[in-house]
Parts: sequence; structure tokens; C-alpha cells
Amino acid sequence: MSKSYIFSSESVTEGHPDKVADTISDFVVDACFEDDKHSRVACETMVKDNMVILAGEITTNSDFNYQTICRRAIKDIGYVHDDCTFHADRFVFINGLGQQSQDIAQGVDAEAAEGKDTAEQGAGDQGLMFGYACKETPELMPAPIVYAHQLGREVTRVRKAGEIDWLRPDSKTQVSVQYVDDKPVRISAIVISTQHSEDVSHQEIKEAMTEQVIRKILPQDKIDNDTEMHINPTGRFVIGGPQGDCGLTGRKIIVDTYGGMGRHGGGAFSGKDPSKVDRSATYMCRWVAKNIVAADLADKCELQVAYAIGYPNPVSISVNTFGTNKVDDSAIVDAVKQVFSFKPADIVTQLDLMRPIYKFTTNYGHFGREDNLDALTWEKKDKVDALKAAAKSGKSVAVGS
Repeated sequence: MSKSYIFSSESVTEGHPDKVADTISDFVVDACFEDDKHSRVACETMVKDNMVILAGEITTNSDFNYQTICRRAIKDIGYVHDDCTFHADRFVFINGLGQQSQDIAQGVDAEAAEGKDTAEQGAGDQGLMFGYACKETPELMPAPIVYAHQLGREVTRVRKAGEIDWLRPDSKTQVSVQYVDDKPVRISAIVISTQHSEDVSHQEIKEAMTEQVIRKILPQDKIDNDTEMHINPTGRFVIGGPQGDCGLTGRKIIVDTYGGMGRHGGGAFSGKDPSKVDRSATYMCRWVAKNIVAADLADKCELQVAYAIGYPNPVSISVNTFGTNKVDDSAIVDAVKQVFSFKPADIVTQLDLMRPIYKFTTNYGHFGREDNLDALTWEKKDKVDALKAAAKSGKSVAVGS
């Protein structure tokens, strides 16, 4: 008997208040890395009405104006319309940034310190991180989050290209996918809520989103007459962005990862330099999981690592292939340990993370994008051959033999 269920994932555009905060935080990270690749950054942003507040800890030799960086990020998002309360050229700015605690710094620095177990660079915090990959889409990502991101990107593209002049930056998308025997077979529901100017009718919004976005972007063989489409279901979305809701860095962690399909360790990414394993080790886990699936060692893979603050080696590494493995799970784990190093310093080196690349990661998912592999190095499938060879040398046994 076949098993059928529906799974939903959402995405938000860069004009969503939480993503405004994420974008500003990552612009700050990049500004720090422009002239100082050893910067330590933990930048939290709050946006509300016409106010931007920065807080957190930063230690850097880069010299820049934080308010100017915020303005640049807001302009890039597109808050430049006179009918928007939140505007790139007229926001109140409060800077509450301090320096990184020396107690934390000594645990991360590659130096000996009293009470520290090793002189190697340690993890910036304790915690657990997950990576996930599956064969549902060419991106090796779950279908619902891929479709939701595709809609969000297209809504933003037509806005920034001027193809729909009544669109404003704040939008949300959601896609529900029906699975049969764990295979995505159809889209059961689509939701788009997009901010708009005062002078456009609800019917015009529905027609534009349906014909210029949904019909253009999503796979039409997955949409049928029973697919529900909800376009601006409240009927009005003029007040949006930070005017409509307070935005904070790190509140869209499920949007940033796998749309709820893969587990999440709880740590956010934006505003953090790569010494923070919340960010770098999660990128690492995606890289490993993606290469495992791309190597056809499994059809689905979830990887977990865990760290202790100040200590270089992970305290655990776990691989779960959900019964889809083509070789023994133990052989996959051994191959992973042979091919990859999970020490924080090695992660930074392997993925080339000490660069101003972070504004490219912020929106439409940190994973599943192959549009800029120079920046998003964890999306490369460059360890496939090495994993295959390591699994084979480990005398793996085909499942069921």
C-alpha cells in the first residue's frame, strides 16, 4: 500500500523584515573581511519602522562607516520608494556594537591559554549542526523549499527589473508538495503574499503573480486543476517590511536551510564570521551530505556534527541515510572521516571562508544554489570521486547482499 502525505515549506524575499536584518548583518561581515580576513564578527540587527539598530561583538582592523554599510544594504534590497516608511535615505541609526569577549577569543584563537586543552583553533561555541541532501531536485534539495525559493527569487526579479512597478520589497511564498512513497508527485497548494503600492487592485495582483510568476517558474507538470493558489489572501498588503513587523537577525533559520525537511541545530548564520561553527560547520555538513548523495552512496543523507567551545575536534559525527544507502552506513562514515576534516580551522581552509562572500548567501537559501560556486563553495560536488574511492577501499558491502 502506497504512503501519501503533503509537506510544505516557505521562503521570504530580501524585503521581509527578518531578511532585511540578515542582509544588513551579512553586509557588515563582508565589510569587515574586505581589509581584515581575521575579523571576528557577531553582528545582530534589529529593524523597526524607520530605525536600524546594530548590536553584538566585532573585532576588526577594517575601517568603515557602519551607517553607510546599512544604507548600502537597504538600497540593494530596494527600500527606495517614497511610500515606504523604511527608506534607505532616511532611517534612524543606533550602533550598539562592542568587541568580542577575550574569554571567547582565547578559546577560538590558535594559541595556548591557561586551562585550554590545546593550542589549536577551537570551535567558537558548543553546539550541534546538521547538513542534508536528497535526490528530489537537481539541486539535491527537498522540492518544497526549492519551489518556494524559486517563486521568491522571481517575485524579486520582476520587481527589481521594473516589470511590475507596483511591487514592494516584502514578500513571502509557500509551496505544499504531495509525496507518494516519499517521491514528490504534485504541488497541492501555492501561497504568495507580496507587498504592493496603494493603487493596484487585488485582481491585478492575482493575475500578475499567477501568470508572470507561478506559471512561468514552477514545473507545470506538478500543477493540476486541484492545486490551490492563494495570492495575497488577506486582500491587502500595503504596510510591509519593518513598518509592518519588527525584523531581527537569525529568525528565518528554516527558510535558510531545508524548509523543515532536514533537522536544524538551532544556530543562525547571518552576521557571523566563519570561526562561529553555527555557520561554518553547517556549511560543512551540507557540503559533505551533498557529495555523499552526488556520489550515489545514498539517495538521501543527513549529517550531524557537535562541538565543545575551544576544542578543535568534533565530539561526534553522525550520518543517517534513512535506509537509502547503497553501501554500508559504516563505510560511508569511514569515507567521510577519511576525505573531510571537521576541525574549525580546516573547515575554513577547505571551503575558503575567510573572504567577503557572505552577502551572496543571505537570501533564498544558503543551500541548493549553484549560481555562484566561487562564493558558495559548500555547494560544489568536488569530492564525489574521493568519497567513492574511500567507500570502496573500506570494503563496503552492497545493502541487501
